[in-house]
Amino acid sequence: MVSAGHGTGGAKGTTSWAGDDSLIEALKTAGRLVPRQLNDELALAKAELARKGGKVGVAAGFLGAALVFAGLLVIALVVAAIAGLATIMPLWLSALLVSALFLVVTLVAALIGVRKVKKTMPLIPEEAWRGIRHDLGIAKQGRDFDPSTLVAPVLSKEELEARKAEKLAAAARAKAERESKAAENGPTPSEEELLARTRTRREHLLVLREELVAKANVKTQGAALAAAVGSEAKARFTSAASAAAPLVETVATEVRNRWIPLSLLAASGTALVLLLRKLFKR
Repeated sequence: MVSAGHGTGGAKGTTSWAGDDSLIEALKTAGRLVPRQLNDELALAKAELARKGGKVGVAAGFLGAALVFAGLLVIALVVAAIAGLATIMPLWLSALLVSALFLVVTLVAALIGVRKVKKTMPLIPEEAWRGIRHDLGIAKQGRDFDPSTLVAPVLSKEELEARKAEKLAAAARAKAERESKAAENGPTPSEEELLARTRTRREHLLVLREELVAKANVKTQGAALAAAVGSEAKARFTSAASAAAPLVETVATEVRNRWIPLSLLAASGTALVLLLRKLFKR
């Protein structure tokens, strides 16, 4: 019976390990599905942006046509102004006056724009950016940080060309990696396929989440463990009691068979001694 109790405990231990293995397997599956879900969501976003980009392109075409016709309208108004001035002066003179007016307006607008651009150049907030880089350098290196490294070095023409060539080579390598990865993943799925795939994977992730929450719940695990320990202790106590019952019965029988006659003999001897004592006193 005791060996049977040990066998029961081993089975429960195996069940516990099986539960741990299933929890680890669920975690691995979730870790494998989440990146794929994110990639499909990004691909779906790209497809949706491409579809909306086509619609925006059509709208931009109509806006461009409107701008063209607005330009033609301006040209027609200019021609009307020239024709109106031609009624009081020669045609060439009226056209020259209108052109001169446009030239003056263009030069004034260009000068104002150039001055505004020069005042705002460079567009990047240099002081704030330099301060941020300075703070980051101090956070990393402390007093060993050299603020002179914040000043961009003046590069020669050859160095600039070398950096440009390096950037182009890095862009080419990145493009080749993207193309090779796209070739490994197969043809690009359609938007409907992406929607169906993400929906199915989302349901799978929901099931995995519920399973993980159920298995990782401390109260549930504690209650299950307490119930398992209680049932195992009860089974062992029952088996021990069942095993000890024949021994207790044997001991009781032995006591009855041996000690009852001895106790009767002792009582008889005591009674005889008391009787002899009374006789001798007389």
